[in-house]
Amino acid sequence: MSVPVVAIIGAGYAGLACGVELARAGVHVTVFERSHTLGGRARVVPKDHHWRVDNGQHILIGAYSELTRLLRLTGCSPKQLAHLPLTLHVPGELHLKAAALPAPLHLALGLLRAKGLDWGDRLAMLRLMRWLKKRSFRLPVADMTVTQLLAETRQTPRLNTLIWAPLCVAALNTPVQDASAQVFANVLRDSLAAGAAASELLLPRTDLSELFPVPAARYLATRRGKLRTGNAIEAIRPVDGGFRLEGDPGSQPWPHVVVATAPYHAAPLLASTGACERLAEQIDALEHEPIVSVYLALGRGQTLPEPMIGLLAEGPADPAQWVFDRGQLGGPEGLFACVISAHGPHEALPRDELILAVHAQLERQLGRRLPAPEWSQVIVEKRATIACRPGIFRPGIRTPLSGLWLAGDYLDSEYPATLESAVRSGVACATAILAELGRKG
Repeated sequence: MSVPVVAIIGAGYAGLACGVELARAGVHVTVFERSHTLGGRARVVPKDHHWRVDNGQHILIGAYSELTRLLRLTGCSPKQLAHLPLTLHVPGELHLKAAALPAPLHLALGLLRAKGLDWGDRLAMLRLMRWLKKRSFRLPVADMTVTQLLAETRQTPRLNTLIWAPLCVAALNTPVQDASAQVFANVLRDSLAAGAAASELLLPRTDLSELFPVPAARYLATRRGKLRTGNAIEAIRPVDGGFRLEGDPGSQPWPHVVVATAPYHAAPLLASTGACERLAEQIDALEHEPIVSVYLALGRGQTLPEPMIGLLAEGPADPAQWVFDRGQLGGPEGLFACVISAHGPHEALPRDELILAVHAQLERQLGRRLPAPEWSQVIVEKRATIACRPGIFRPGIRTPLSGLWLAGDYLDSEYPATLESAVRSGVACATAILAELGRKG
C-alpha cells in the first residue's frame, strides 16, 4: 500500500505545524521554503556574526494549547519558555499582577493589590469583564470596535491608556479605534477571564526559529519528511493526479498541496492555478499592519523591573509600547527589545532617529540615565499581520480546488493573527487531509 505524500509551501509555524501532524500519522511530507531560515514571519535574524535577534518579539499565553502541545511533541524543553504570572507593569504608573488563584479570584485579587489604579478604575475593569461574561463573550453588535466597547462599558481614561489600548495593540496589532471588539473579547476570555495557568505569559528564552521550527524540522526528518530550504515555488499548475509545482526539482505531481505562506505570497500562488482567482483577490485585498522591533544593547548591569514592561506611547517622541529584557530571558545582559505595533507617526522617522527616540523614551519613563547602546538594530516587518478589523474576510483552509489547501495566521479564527492562530490552521489543515486520506491523526 503506497504511503501518501503531501507538499507544503512555506516553513513558518503554520506549515510546520501541518507537516508535524501529517508526519505523526505516517504521511510523507515535503516542505518547500524560499528562505534559508525557518519560521516565516517569526524567525531569527543574524546580527553582525555575533548576535541573533528575532524579527519581532512574540508573547505566548498559557491558553495557547495547540502551540504548547506541538512544542512538547517536537521535544521543546519546558525551560525554553519563561512562565510568568500575567503582569502589567508601566514604570511609575501601574503594577498589576494576577494572583495564583482560580478565575475570577486571580484577577480580583490582582486588582485589589494593583498599584496605580483608583477604585473607579478597578470597578470599571470589573464592569467590562462582567459585561462580557454576561454575554458569554459574544458581542451583540458584530462590527463593534474596541473603542466602542470601552465606551459602552464606561472605562476610565486611565484604564484605556494604561491597560486596554496597550493590550489591544499587543494582541491584535491594530489600534483600538479600528480593532475588532469581538476578537479582543476572545483574547480577554482566554487570558484575563481564564484561570491563572491559562493567563500565564510564556516568554521564549530562545530565538523564534529554535523554539518550534527547528525542532519541527528534526521531527519531520525522523519520519521520512523532507525540508527543501532555498527552494522557491513560483506557481501551482493543476494536472492529472494533482498539482505540479514550478520550482520543484521532482517530476511527480502532488495529490495534496498546502499553501502555508504569508497571505501576500499565497494570493499569487492561488492565482497561478487558473481556478482560484476570486479567492486570490479576496486575500490580496486584506490590509496589513506593521511591527517594528528596536534592539538596544546597553551592556552589563542594565535591567528592567520586570522581564516585560509597558511604556506610555504618545507619539513620535514616545513610540515604543512594550520592552522586553532579553537578559532576564536567557539572552545577553542589557539587551532590550522594544516593540512598536501597528501604523503610527514613528513610520516617518529615519532609523537612526527612531533609535534615539526609543532610547530617550526609555530614559524618561524609567527615570534614569542609560548608557549609549553598544549596538542597535531596527527590524521592520511592514506586513507583520493582517489588520484585525470588524467583519474582515478571513478564508478557511479549503480552496475551490480539491487537494489544494491553505494554512496561515490570517485564516478564519477566533484569535487575531498570532502564532497560535497559525498553528491551529496548520493542525486543522492536516486533520482535513488525513480525513480525506482515510487516516487518523
